[in-house]
Amino acid sequence: MTSKEILHSFSETLLQDERILSPRERELLSNLLQHARSNSANRSNQAVAEIIAHAVGETVAQRAFTVLGGQIVEQILHNGVQNSDLNPTVSLSMSGPRPPKPNSVSETSLKTSGPRPPQPSPGPGTAPSSGPRPPQPSPGPGMLKRVESATSAALMERPEFLPAQYALLDEFLVPDELNEVIQYALAHEADFALSEVLAPGDGGSGIDYEYRRSRVLMDLGAHQTLILNRIQAALPLVMQKLGSEVFPITRIEAQMTASNDGDFFRHHNDNGQDEIASRELTFVYFFHREPKAFQGGELRIYDSRRENDEYRSTGQYQTIVPEQNQIVFFPSSLLHEITPVECSSRAFADSRFTVNGWFHR
Repeated sequence: MTSKEILHSFSETLLQDERILSPRERELLSNLLQHARSNSANRSNQAVAEIIAHAVGETVAQRAFTVLGGQIVEQILHNGVQNSDLNPTVSLSMSGPRPPKPNSVSETSLKTSGPRPPQPSPGPGTAPSSGPRPPQPSPGPGMLKRVESATSAALMERPEFLPAQYALLDEFLVPDELNEVIQYALAHEADFALSEVLAPGDGGSGIDYEYRRSRVLMDLGAHQTLILNRIQAALPLVMQKLGSEVFPITRIEAQMTASNDGDFFRHHNDNGQDEIASRELTFVYFFHREPKAFQGGELRIYDSRRENDEYRSTGQYQTIVPEQNQIVFFPSSLLHEITPVECSSRAFADSRFTVNGWFHR
């Protein structure tokens, strides 16, 4: 029996765990299961009920794996082997402490972003593939083997062709955690700085309005630990979806990005310069205030072909539309871009927000 099948068997118990689902989510899914079962008298209704139960089990299993972590899966597996009836009284514990709740900011205290330079034409790219300037790195998660120096890590030979592949996880944070991250971003508006890019060749960085426009926050406070711990728990599942194995991590970078009206990032990859060549896996976590007050800001990931030791777009791409509380992972070598954001209010609070970062091999 696979770990996912065993988690499905525990879906009734996991439905009641407040760390996995919010009260409204628990009520909705429980009612859905109850109505499906009560109307399964004939064969056709029974088949529908089984499909609904499987879908609920799949949703709860994925959320449990993401929130509770791999250690819980191993514990459930261990108990499942010892108990043929899969005793649902197994104890579940959450990995890592919850961060303290930051001070919220009132609606009236939000100020509108200042004037911006004229919007350039982002167009498809002849510009060099400059990656984002690296933020302050963080140590790798404890479950992953730590290598002492990034320069001593041997980079894998990069293939000639990279398909536009990615792994997408829904409902990455529980509702209270999501709200805390939103409030943290709004409360730190003054600390966001103009985004920079690495200049090709010389290793320096600077602001280039023709190439990238957004604002970044390098200090995520306690939320960085929360998000990286959650990614740590989900990483084996992510790498499985990407058809790869978990690799030794030397360091992790993370930053928060706010994109408002006219902001964009022309197509680039995240490890094209020597300073960032050890980046192996990119992640982007989407969040915003409700109701959503912007359009655009899509993440486009391109099929990439290697030419003269650089990856170039083939013109084919996959599009990820920013959705609340989603996180996407993809290889850092893949060319990608952020399409222009449209936000009529231009208020900072209405921005397209992300926590984005990189795992170094």
